[in-house]
Amino acid sequence: MDPRLWFFLSGNAAIILAIKSNTVLAKDASLDNEAQGMEGDDTMQLRRVEDASVKSNIHTSKWRVFTDKGREFFLQASILCLCGKVEEAEKLFLAALQEAEEGFGKRDPHVASASNNLAELYRVNKLYHKAEPLYLEAISILEESFGPEDIRVGSAFHNLGQFYIVQRKLDEARVCYERALKIKRLVLGLNHTGYADMMYHLGTVLHLQGKEKDSEALVQDSIRILEDGGQGESVMCLKRMRYLAQIYLKSNRFEEAEKVQRKILHIMEITKGWNALDTAITAEGLALILQSTGSLKEAEELLERCLDARKALLPQDHVQIGVNLLHIARVAMLNSDQLKNIDYPKAISELDKAKEVLHESMRIAQCSLDKLMKQNKKIRSNGAPGEIGKNGQVPLVILLQASDALGLLEITKKQLQGSKQSEHAPNIEAENALFKCISAYKEFVTERSIPESPETKAEYLKCLKHLLSLNSDSTTERTQHSTGVNLQDLRDEIKRLEVELSPHRKRKI
Repeated sequence: MDPRLWFFLSGNAAIILAIKSNTVLAKDASLDNEAQGMEGDDTMQLRRVEDASVKSNIHTSKWRVFTDKGREFFLQASILCLCGKVEEAEKLFLAALQEAEEGFGKRDPHVASASNNLAELYRVNKLYHKAEPLYLEAISILEESFGPEDIRVGSAFHNLGQFYIVQRKLDEARVCYERALKIKRLVLGLNHTGYADMMYHLGTVLHLQGKEKDSEALVQDSIRILEDGGQGESVMCLKRMRYLAQIYLKSNRFEEAEKVQRKILHIMEITKGWNALDTAITAEGLALILQSTGSLKEAEELLERCLDARKALLPQDHVQIGVNLLHIARVAMLNSDQLKNIDYPKAISELDKAKEVLHESMRIAQCSLDKLMKQNKKIRSNGAPGEIGKNGQVPLVILLQASDALGLLEITKKQLQGSKQSEHAPNIEAENALFKCISAYKEFVTERSIPESPETKAEYLKCLKHLLSLNSDSTTERTQHSTGVNLQDLRDEIKRLEVELSPHRKRKI
């Protein structure tokens, strides 16, 4: 047997080939990805194919060496981000493809293997125009070698579908996934986990296309098959339940989302307990759903429990703690809104609590950004180009959201406490909070320390709109001369951001 026929597998799909025509091997890499908690990344999965019929000649030896060495370079490039290794891997995979064609014939499954390896290299490096013909060639060879309904053909269509998803070619991806689903249903049967896996992936494509009912049905059936097979507590089943909850939330079906999220939390409590971050994250998700439905007391209790768990498991200034505090502050502000007409002192107390928590969330976010800035300066001092990069986006978004929430809190508090005489007076505290939001954005994004993203732009836009609204009741003279804000400049900046965010919002819809 030759144990060296390797296939590079995409992050959520795999092509597993058995060279002997009377052998059927089927296993999806997405199952392994889910078991490791990975989703949508470019981590390379590898599977070996054994074959007793491989001809041994000089081409076989060269093909084997080129494939193994190319695999080694490719993994180094993918995991260690070594750009030079990508070029080396490409040369080796091209050589392996040539040896496969010369040693086995151009229509041999070994050529499909080599084509798939090279296609995966191009896919990961976004050379899509080079990757697609190779995927199609692999499928053509497999159909010719094993027939159009062979499991290996289904897995190859799965790979091609994943390739199209990366490019947002949803119609093409759907066609590939439907073909793969049909093959897996015929070969594996209706209760096989491989069939369930394909249903889930097709469901995700339909969800992206806005076909909510069809998507929901596929994801539900995928979960049912896993549960019936005794895998209801598996990581992959939990992942699919989370996706189902997202489908419900997108269509504002909060009660159904709550039921699914409670089920997930129950499983997490049994399998991992509260001494695990995964449990805290799941409980936080349930708390946010409860917040949306107005069940504020239970939401607050869950968030407090999450906070205790995170403080026990993480450093005191960890960014997750800052996120948790921000959620607690928002619940307190909602509590205040419910109490304002029935218990004024309690409403003010809730705002004071929220203010204290927001300041702590902002402190943690700022601390995280400061640490990244220090690391950045150290890198630059050694002569290397430095930027905070994506690592700074999460704490920056927290800082923006917390600052904006603090500004709204101050406005609300003044409305509760104010009199008619002070109704149009400047709200210095609110302005300061919103200026903090704006200055943070300018410091870290405008200066290019952190790349711009739709999320940070959207939060920045909220701050600008709230500042404009706040100053609409103040005198224009004070706004422009005392605060340094020019209202027309503010409006122009808002308009610019809305134009830039418009395409992103359309894609989300």
